[in-house]
Amino acid sequence: MRIRVTVAAVSGALALSALAVPAAQATGGSSYSPSGLAKLAQQHQGTVGRSAYTASTADDAGDPYPLNLTFSAVTVNKGKPLVAGTTTHGTFPVTYTVTHGADVDIHADDFLMDVELYRGNPLDPTNELFGVDWPTCTDTSATTANCKGTIDVYADEELSNADATTWKALGFAIALNGQDPTGDDWSKIGYAEQDNLATTRLQRLSKLTVNAAPEPVKKGKTVTVTGKLSRANWDDGEYHGYTGQSVKLQFRKKGSSTYTTLKTVKTSSTGTLKTTTKATVDGYYRYSFAGTASTPAVSATGDYVDVR
Repeated sequence: MRIRVTVAAVSGALALSALAVPAAQATGGSSYSPSGLAKLAQQHQGTVGRSAYTASTADDAGDPYPLNLTFSAVTVNKGKPLVAGTTTHGTFPVTYTVTHGADVDIHADDFLMDVELYRGNPLDPTNELFGVDWPTCTDTSATTANCKGTIDVYADEELSNADATTWKALGFAIALNGQDPTGDDWSKIGYAEQDNLATTRLQRLSKLTVNAAPEPVKKGKTVTVTGKLSRANWDDGEYHGYTGQSVKLQFRKKGSSTYTTLKTVKTSSTGTLKTTTKATVDGYYRYSFAGTASTPAVSATGDYVDVR
């Protein structure tokens, strides 16, 4: 198991919190967290430039040598957006191919590799997401492998509403080669980094309810259909009404599997819905929301009305 880390500058040096992971929890024998090592490598590698602290230590500690490894065919969550609620832990698959030199042992205990997500400026990301466990790779030849990893999302700990946007994928690999990553000499450590591997969207989980009344109802009489559209608020951990959204009222006859749209209704300032229709035959009423860039589509479970 891996843990998240923070890198900060203290008197011109790095302060890495929680760089080490207990060996019994580490996957594949590694005892280091991913982002901590990646940031260390970036600091020591003057050509990368992502770390704000590169200049303070690169000359003293030596630069890592360029690792002969590239990433390709990166797919996050099978091409679908990542959707997160307020408190649940979400795990999303990441697959990719790596191509490497014959002298690069990607299965070594001290070889570290991952594809992670970030948003904002790559030099100073606004937020980052990665998997709890290290990826696993299966060789397809002496110099290529197919890898599977995850992106783990803990909405209540690491997300704000501003994170409901587009994220980019970045891959890195570190060959420690038996060296101490917290030591002074990185010249025997290999490092590769590749940006803009893929993009994905992170969305706020949506919920939609419906209630059709009265039940039963006489044929030709009015049916009032109410409901509410809400979505996760990552700033306060609650669900709030999604205001001003177009939602379709749909009907499915008893014995049919197809819903037909009757009309479109706008949500109120609190996300509520209310409209009327005429009862004709037995069937199910539901509201259906097409979704937005920040919020996924959702349909309520149909509410059955018996027409007599």
